[in-house]
Amino acid sequence: MFIFRYLPVTLFGLLFFANPGRGFEGDTVVLQGMDKVTARVWSFEAPIGRTVRFGTLEIVVQKCERTPPEEPPESAAYLDIYEAKPKEARIDLFHGWMFGSSPGLSGLEHPVYDVWVLDCKR
Repeated sequence: MFIFRYLPVTLFGLLFFANPGRGFEGDTVVLQGMDKVTARVWSFEAPIGRTVRFGTLEIVVQKCERTPPEEPPESAAYLDIYEAKPKEARIDLFHGWMFGSSPGLSGLEHPVYDVWVLDCKR
């Protein structure tokens, strides 16, 4: 069951990163988050290796890559997302690649928050 859930993401990632010399690695990811309770949407930046907070979520970007300008636009980021409520143990929510062109392909499953990748920039 686990294999079938992540097989499309793995195949998409292999296709996206098949020619790593042509794209570029960024140092900051532009994310968008939505609070489902209030229906408010925020765009925010997350530098690689630094923890950013969105509500009760802690997001750490491990890597981001973008296709070169002559190819169809695609940004992808490897994210670690945790829930960190005060006076509670931190909970692992998501570890994996998110793709800007396909936010539903590999997304965060959380009852209050949605987070997706918009862009990878230098």
